[in-house]
Amino acid sequence: MGVLALNVVFGKSDAPIDQQSAIGAIGRQPAGLILLWVILIGLVSYSLWGVIRAVMDPLHKGHDLKGLFARGGFLVSAAGYAYFILPTYGYITGSGGSAQNEAQTQHSVASIMSKPWGPWVIGLVGLAFLAIGLYQIYQGFKNSFDKQFQTYAMTAQEVKVATPLGRFGVAIRGFVFALVGGSLVMAAYQANPNQAVGIDASLTALMRQPYGVWLLGIIAVGLMAFGVYSMLSVVWFRLKR
Repeated sequence: MGVLALNVVFGKSDAPIDQQSAIGAIGRQPAGLILLWVILIGLVSYSLWGVIRAVMDPLHKGHDLKGLFARGGFLVSAAGYAYFILPTYGYITGSGGSAQNEAQTQHSVASIMSKPWGPWVIGLVGLAFLAIGLYQIYQGFKNSFDKQFQTYAMTAQEVKVATPLGRFGVAIRGFVFALVGGSLVMAAYQANPNQAVGIDASLTALMRQPYGVWLLGIIAVGLMAFGVYSMLSVVWFRLKR
């Protein structure tokens, strides 16, 4: 997503900037089919890991309110990543596409909004995205960022590299979540089922604002930073006993 956003900033592309279009872009690379299978396996695995974190609590979040909130977030994360399993398989079989997926998302929102309780549901989902986004922004700026890494066997240089990448990346990801949440809340408030929602629509609207290109560039770099941080986390990840 960071690379796609950067291409838009430099005028090299006007492709959608969301998770599904990023997966589709990967599939168009050399050995794209193999990469898509790797992504599919990764999405299934990470979704299951989210359920395990929520139910079995291997990260020792506990049963107090804060712990239950964190574990609930793991469950939401599992559902979020599971959402991309079928579209990824669609890219593999040739039945997927970013335009089709965007239309399906818009149709789903419009279908829910047509119900008497629909705007309330969309509004609550939007508020949840907004809350998660603001919390991630807070995580990125707080001094005790990612305590889990403090127990790892990391060198001082590794900590020096990982911490700013993670803090910046998490904060930017939170900003994107907040934008999506805001678009959903506005759609619910205006009772407008045709209002464009999602990451692509939110970033496109942001780009149309004053200094929007610069803001999109910062978001692109932040998303890339979070991607690098996530890959480094694979090397340093350890479960506490």
